Amino acid sequence: MADHVDLVLEQWGTQRPDLDASPMAVLARLSRAARLVGTELTRTFAEHGLDASSFDVLATLRRNPPPHRLSPTELMRSSMVTSGAITQRLDRLEARGLVSRSADESDGRSVLVALTDAGRELIDEALPAHIDTEQRLLAALTPKQRAAVADGLRVLLESLGDARG
Repeated sequence: MADHVDLVLEQWGTQRPDLDASPMAVLARLSRAARLVGTELTRTFAEHGLDASSFDVLATLRRNPPPHRLSPTELMRSSMVTSGAITQRLDRLEARGLVSRSADESDGRSVLVALTDAGRELIDEALPAHIDTEQRLLAALTPKQRAAVADGLRVLLESLGDARG
């Protein structure tokens, strides 16, 4: 069996045999997989009135211990949302009653973002659907293959500076 990337590699091998196009075997597949996975995840989020960034903010708050509260900086560092997007996301989520912002009692200059009851209900409803979608997307891989892909991607991400902490 062959995929589109195999065709691309064959074509480059014929047209430019002087170049080692082997990095495309990984990176082109990562790119194509990310696009296909992103489409499916977007569909799942939309079924719950969310987009990927809003889901990520709510999920980040939810996976932290009660009272599910973080500063915007902590939220940005713990989520997959950029600093430029965090204020916009928080404004939208607050307008929908899914998060609230209040002054930090220990530092009046700081703000804390908390998951509201409605936000917790929504993320608790959306999370199982999200995981089901991820399970479906990875169904072709055995548990051993999933672990190997996860391990390889971890090494790649760490080498690119995306390390924990």
